[in-house]
Amino acid sequence: MRLASHRLPGLVLTEHEFTVPLDHARPDGREITVFAREVVAPGKVDADLPWLVYFQGGPGFGAPRPEGSSGWLRRALQEFRVLLLDERGTGRSSPVTHQTLARLTSPQEQAEYLSHFRADSIVHDAEWLRRALLDPDGRWLALGQSFGGFCVTHYLSAAPEGLSGAIMTGGLPPLDRPIDDVYQATYQRVLARNRRFFERYPEDQAAAREIAGYLAAHDVTLPGGGRLSPRRFQQLGIAFGASTGLERVHYLLEGAFVEGARGRELSHGFLRGVENAFSFDTNPIYALLHEAEYCQGQASHWSAQRVRAQYPEFDAPGGSFLFTGEMVYPWMFEEYAYLRPLREAAEILAAWEGWPRLYDLDVLRANTVPCAAAVYYDDMYVERTYSEEAAATIRGLRPWVTNEYEHNGLGVDGERLLDRLLAMVRGEV
Repeated sequence: MRLASHRLPGLVLTEHEFTVPLDHARPDGREITVFAREVVAPGKVDADLPWLVYFQGGPGFGAPRPEGSSGWLRRALQEFRVLLLDERGTGRSSPVTHQTLARLTSPQEQAEYLSHFRADSIVHDAEWLRRALLDPDGRWLALGQSFGGFCVTHYLSAAPEGLSGAIMTGGLPPLDRPIDDVYQATYQRVLARNRRFFERYPEDQAAAREIAGYLAAHDVTLPGGGRLSPRRFQQLGIAFGASTGLERVHYLLEGAFVEGARGRELSHGFLRGVENAFSFDTNPIYALLHEAEYCQGQASHWSAQRVRAQYPEFDAPGGSFLFTGEMVYPWMFEEYAYLRPLREAAEILAAWEGWPRLYDLDVLRANTVPCAAAVYYDDMYVERTYSEEAAATIRGLRPWVTNEYEHNGLGVDGERLLDRLLAMVRGEV
């Protein structure tokens, strides 16, 4: 269904909403809606343009909301009609929140519902939209950032006939690695980022230890609810994988304390800053399905929590303070106020062994879709060596391994980055 259209300088936006099956294997069963926003340059509204479909990182985050023609979108609009897809459960696509999940009658029903929100279901939705917007034989170019690259890789594996090309930025997934291997590598990357952070800001070691000590001795509630514990404070390291992440954490720490009526206490500004640094409450798919996105025929059993036991330096009392990364832990469903109602569903999903395979290695080895990927040398979120393994498996994929960017390269220099990757897909460079 075509909804409203809007014009702003440099862009024409048209809204689309589609009704799709919750479970594509049962097309006559429960339905959900998927929203997507078509974007085109003003002078090309009626032109016969090729399509580019964009898959957002996450999981659990909606597509970008354009405010103007800039970055990678500016480059794409030179020749494409762009579709910004709100992946199911995000944005305006039957959103998943603690409020919407409360409509389901039990944690088991919640878990069964959520089991249909991985990359495989997202790609099924994209194929549904492709057939509706193009003709059945039409193809489009897929661009995926981070988790969006996982979706595009699944697309290459499950429905390559729908693609004219594929581009992944910071999102070539481990194709056949056990989930514990993923977190072994991730903890090593996080340790390296901690070293970089405290070498750049050595005074922040004392500041972080003071904050953690205060949190251990006091019951601190965040402005929006939920407890700020030392281990939740450690999670600020999730920012370290972005190009300005070290600075964001540093500037937050420098305003941590004020002198209040009862003496030295954590400032309201600091508490608000900590709260705003996380999206687990507002985008719970990230917490509920982050580990499941690596599972193929096995359960995660809280992999990040189990593997963390092999890195006692993250919990060493009296030792150097260390931040963690994007790992999800079971205790979060107690300390994050709006994850608490989902605790039982999260436990069911962590024990879920029925996750289907996401990647058909034989199909990928026989791939004929032109594709290219930006692989970031020091990526904290997606292990480079596993991305290189994937690049070597996918026939014809051209990797660009670079230390010029961090994981958010598409966001900070998207016009240049997309231009190069398009040239690689076309064999021009």
